[in-house]
Amino acid sequence: MSILEMERKIMKPKRISVSSKRQITIPLEFCNALNIEDEVECIMKDESIIIRPVINNTQDNFSDLILEDLIKEGYKGEKLLVEFKKRKKEISSAINNIKDEADKVAEDESPYSTINEVFKEDE
Repeated sequence: MSILEMERKIMKPKRISVSSKRQITIPLEFCNALNIEDEVECIMKDESIIIRPVINNTQDNFSDLILEDLIKEGYKGEKLLVEFKKRKKEISSAINNIKDEADKVAEDESPYSTINEVFKEDE
């Protein structure tokens, strides 16, 4: 087996068309294999585009903390459920904002804060 044949077997390339609106359809086999749901992340590297699934487990990591705070705040029953869902949705927005800020700092487009500045207690 040639190197090219081995590479094709490992990488499983598939030619897909690009619509006039610059859209593509990811083959079902790829979606199933990678558990792609609602979103993918596109990364341009050199002369390639990498498309990978967005894994959004971050919100679940905060669920217990959100619930603990809501119980301490006195929420119960239906109001607890409604407020929990509301705050859980806010987590992804906050995380995206943090990522955007980090990207700007990494590109020297924004000043950064030191650990002492972030965790400094109010005087």
